[in-house]
Amino acid sequence: MAGMASPAITALDSAGLPYRLIAHGAVGSLAEAAAVRGVAVPDVVKTIVVRRSADDHLFVLTPGDRVVSWPKLRALLGVHRLSMPDAAGALAATGYERGTITPFGASTAWPVIADERLRGREITLGAGERGLAVAVDADAAIATLGATVADVTDPQPTR
Repeated sequence: MAGMASPAITALDSAGLPYRLIAHGAVGSLAEAAAVRGVAVPDVVKTIVVRRSADDHLFVLTPGDRVVSWPKLRALLGVHRLSMPDAAGALAATGYERGTITPFGASTAWPVIADERLRGREITLGAGERGLAVAVDADAAIATLGATVADVTDPQPTR
């Protein structure tokens, strides 16, 4: 980090949201991320960028052991079609590369939907740079982001 805060850290500081910074090396899986962060897999929150239309996106926060339920999300949003942008589209929409995306400090403050299972716990989120995460109180983060809380995930399919 060479003494320069990421946009995510700057946004957290500006919002006055307490957090614990977790610096770790590269990880190859969600389970590995949980291990190096010292948390359970569900507490590693994935930030998914969802595209509603050409210039309309949103963030979906999901527990690490769950996946977006597209039927539930479409029903919540009242739309028939959603997609995920490719890596270049995600970078253009958020200012972050895949694997580092967070709603905090994103180049555009897209709406946020948080899966209801995040409430009442401490979660970890990417902090805008590879190998960097923050631990935050989920309820405080949801409030800070003005997130809509709903059941928008399904269990991770087993292989």
